[in-house]
Amino acid sequence: MAMTWAGRRRLTISLIAGAIVMVLIAIGFTTALYKAPSCTDNKLNQNETGVDCGGSCSYLCNAQVKQPVVLFTKLLINNSGRTDVVASVENKNTDAAARNVSYVVTLYAADQSIIRELGGTLDLPPRTTVPVFMPNVLSGGETATRAFLEIASTSPKWFALSADPRIVPIVSNTTLTGAASTPRVEAVLANPSVSSMKNVRVIVLVHGAGGNIIAASATVVSAIPAQGRATATFTWNETFSSTLSLLEVVPIIPLP
Repeated sequence: MAMTWAGRRRLTISLIAGAIVMVLIAIGFTTALYKAPSCTDNKLNQNETGVDCGGSCSYLCNAQVKQPVVLFTKLLINNSGRTDVVASVENKNTDAAARNVSYVVTLYAADQSIIRELGGTLDLPPRTTVPVFMPNVLSGGETATRAFLEIASTSPKWFALSADPRIVPIVSNTTLTGAASTPRVEAVLANPSVSSMKNVRVIVLVHGAGGNIIAASATVVSAIPAQGRATATFTWNETFSSTLSLLEVVPIIPLP
């Protein structure tokens, strides 16, 4: 039976209304699912020069920076059988820094087998060399012959920074005291800021003949008053293995 004019009109209106509803539903789904380009979407979009880096993103791309250089990693084996690790990492970038950079220290036995792997983090301000000290990494029957500190190229999240914003205590009056069998190092830390400093970690590297590191230690200075001073003290329970040539005291101040 032929459809009447009224029926055709109702059908047309229904089809138009259905089409409108479908369009609205499609717009709703598209709006809900759409995500604006960002610096954390694992995509090369907006004006980035790499995936989630460069351009308007806060992080720089690896191609824009020099990777950190591990200057040395050294085992310090004490007479008591305890083994410490000391290392030095340099940031050669004059206008880039990285926070909480992960590193791994691998300890090897004489047969090149891996004894242990340990992790840590450090900050890399521009144009700085940062010491790493890991005490008591081995004790007892295990003996390591080599250690390597490695930073994966994907670990540093570099950002632009042309000047070091940290306020670092000024080190002075570094002295060696105590008996030869129980050496003691003291250093005065001056706080140049108008705010007190709390829980400042300080590392000392003891250089022997030829500049080699013969001992290291770390301590925490609980407080340095505003524009005041405090003393960092380091002690050992054994004689240094060679004649001391230099004491290098380094306060570790994180990037803000």
